[in-house]
Amino acid sequence: MRAVVCPQLGPLGRVVVEERDPPTPGPGEVLVAVAAAGVNYVDGLMCQGRYQIKPPTPYVPGGEVAGEVLAVGEGVVDWSPGARVLAMTGLGGFAEQVVLRTDALFPVPEALGLAQAASCVQSYATMVFALTRRTAVSAGEWVLVLGAGGGIGLAAVDVARALGARVVAAASSPEKLAAASAMGAEATIAYEDEDLKTRARECSGGGVDVVVDPVGGAHSDAALRALAPFGRYLVLGFAGGTIPSVPLNQVLLRNRAVVGVDWGAWAFSDMAANRALIADALGMMADGRLHPSVPAERPLEEAAAAMGDLIERRVTGKVVLVP
Repeated sequence: MRAVVCPQLGPLGRVVVEERDPPTPGPGEVLVAVAAAGVNYVDGLMCQGRYQIKPPTPYVPGGEVAGEVLAVGEGVVDWSPGARVLAMTGLGGFAEQVVLRTDALFPVPEALGLAQAASCVQSYATMVFALTRRTAVSAGEWVLVLGAGGGIGLAAVDVARALGARVVAAASSPEKLAAASAMGAEATIAYEDEDLKTRARECSGGGVDVVVDPVGGAHSDAALRALAPFGRYLVLGFAGGTIPSVPLNQVLLRNRAVVGVDWGAWAFSDMAANRALIADALGMMADGRLHPSVPAERPLEEAAAAMGDLIERRVTGKVVLVP
């Protein structure tokens, strides 16, 4: 089988596609034919050695996949060949086949295509965790989403709308703002050209209740100042490349709060609760409350380019690799 391999941490140009022996499922495991593997920002950071987790090399990147069960190992009774499944793999997803433990698998809802299923869990689980566990968004509240045209941003818009919130989407291009509007944002801000604080306050009638920030960088200060009294600022990451300094006087004023959101660390610390959260998110997709976008598809040979495009914020929505 073919697999994407990171032979050494560093420039993404070192990433290659190699032929490897097909894996065999052991007891309690299943062999999955990968139909699509989601590409995420963290995959590129990890390959570059810029993430807190540094896998020993060589390794196969890729943290989420969807496909069909090919074979099952000894003792597996809940899954059979042909079943459509998705899984968070941690590593190893950028390949034609992958072996997984049965407790990593979820059935793919009929409403989702396999490419959608391969690209929705990380983004949507993060946002369900953020908006229902790290804070509680109420119907009618205003949510300002930065980086609203990316995978996390679109999931934020979708989850907030499903919870009854009203959304202001801020992004860097007309294409990304259009995608956020299609997902349900009521208002948009082109934050490279418009005053983010002023426009966010105008759109929300005085100030937003929640800020979702996976970007960091130059717009964080204005977004913090756009919060209404008792507003919550959710810090998800720094895709813009810069970790901003927080003016704590602006947190003190108007009783604002800054909340860290690290779904990945929480998921590893409480796997049972995380399975329940993912099941909740998939249930909301199955019944039409959530609407994962259809991702762009690229071949395994373009893995390095796809990760680079995400890091450089050239992607609207989600991307998957299709073996």
